[in-house]
Amino acid sequence: MSYVVDSLRQILGFAPPKPDRDEVFPEVRVVYANKRKERLTKAMLMSVRHEHRKTCCNKWQRRRWATLILVNLLFVASYWFDVQLVEGALTASRFVGFHMADVNSALQVMLAYKHVVLNLLIGTVTVALFWWLLGGRTFCSWVCPYHLVAEWAEYLHLWLVKRKLVKNRTFHRGGRSVFYLVFVVLTAATGYTLFETISPTGILSRALIYGPGLALLWVAALLLFEVFVSRRAWCRYVCPIGLTYGLVGSLSPPVRVQYNINACHHEGDCRNVCLVPHVLDVTIRGRAKALDTDIGADCTRCGLCVDVCPTGSLNYKVKGLERVL
Repeated sequence: MSYVVDSLRQILGFAPPKPDRDEVFPEVRVVYANKRKERLTKAMLMSVRHEHRKTCCNKWQRRRWATLILVNLLFVASYWFDVQLVEGALTASRFVGFHMADVNSALQVMLAYKHVVLNLLIGTVTVALFWWLLGGRTFCSWVCPYHLVAEWAEYLHLWLVKRKLVKNRTFHRGGRSVFYLVFVVLTAATGYTLFETISPTGILSRALIYGPGLALLWVAALLLFEVFVSRRAWCRYVCPIGLTYGLVGSLSPPVRVQYNINACHHEGDCRNVCLVPHVLDVTIRGRAKALDTDIGADCTRCGLCVDVCPTGSLNYKVKGLERVL
């Protein structure tokens, strides 16, 4: 239950609290005490990073990019070659004739029309179960086309920040919950699925399949804002899709990223690359309660932290299948 509560707090924008001393397990206090005795020097840390870079190949990033591109190309190929394998777009589709519906889009339709169609309900439940099994915001980093282009734009943003040409600005994460409620109220009041008209996920998905349109100018504006003003602003502070899947994933039992404190140097490389760094606050010295901690459901399961961690302190875990895998 602690995992669910902590996940919901993070999803709604609350800062992860620092645990009291009596909440920290004795074995964790022993680990911290040993680390204080053996202080890590800058030279030692650089050596560890250097050794890691020689073997690191960004395998999870490569797998994720390949999966994301393949999923979106399936929609494109099915439409252009009329093979009827996957019909529609990411917001709503049919896979070999079976209805599929993005959970957030389906909720908008239900709110707008005040009516639930059986096929829509079946498609929504099916998709919700799939992402429930994978947990977290897996949809965001493994399927959403905007996530990929925003990730590429992020490299440009970081390059500009490093050269002090721009300054990254942050906003309160609770704003995402406010935007979520605003879209809910407006959709229910107007009878229109308003978010879909500005959703970069839907816009890019439809543009890939059916061809570009003027709506791509809105996507370009978002990317420019993220390059010159705020790193990953849409995904971090606005997008209700991420919030929806985070809520679904908070109850997910199987797939999670797990943090082990033993070998961690607390150098912060994982938080530097993370799309949602607040979920990795547990890696800060003094924040872990147990030797092993499951990263919360606001995590996108992108694997960047797993790839970059020089000591292997972060890894994917499938509950109940640790021994098999």
